[in-house]
Parts: sequence; structure tokens; C-alpha cells
Amino acid sequence: MSTTYTVVTVLTAAWIGFSAVSLLRRADFVTQPLVEYGVPRTWWTALGTAKALGSLGLLAGLAVPAVGVAAALGLALYFLGAIATVLRVHSYKTLPYPVLYLTLSTTT
Repeated sequence: MSTTYTVVTVLTAAWIGFSAVSLLRRADFVTQPLVEYGVPRTWWTALGTAKALGSLGLLAGLAVPAVGVAAALGLALYFLGAIATVLRVHSYKTLPYPVLYLTLSTTT
């Protein structure tokens, strides 16, 4: 395993983990777009938990590669859903965010 791979994985997991904690703590910069997209508040905890588990899975994948692959696949599906949600409401100004998350989660 290369140093670059490890660094990218840790940074990606940290970034997604920060986003998960921000959603679980209901930070305005995360929840405001969800309100605009029409995502029900009852889903927020599950979405934050999915991000957190994906982030932890990426880190666990450094020791057990199959876990990392499963986490990356789950995060890819999560962020594909986020992209679909953003496109559904025509919020093109925020489209780069889920695309960037998707790109990073699939490169790990």
C-alpha cells in the first residue's frame, strides 16, 4: 500500500466524517441545502450515520481491504443519490460538492 493511497484515504475519510458529524449536529451549512432540496428531516440522522459509517469503513479498509471496498461502494451510491437529488431540484450551483465527494470516495 502506497503512502499516497493512505494519505488520500485518511483525508477523504476525515472530510466525509466531518460532513457526517456536521449533519448529525445539524449545522446550518449542511442542513440548509437539505431543506432547499426537500429532503425530509426524518432522513437526516440516517444520512449522517451512513456517511459516518462510510468514513469509518474507509479507514478500516486500510487494514481489511474488502471493508474499504464495501465502504467506497456504499459512499459512491450515497453520493450518486445526492447528485440525483441536486439535479432533481435544479440546484446546479451546489452540484460540484456531491461530485467532489463522489470522486474522492471512488478513488480510495
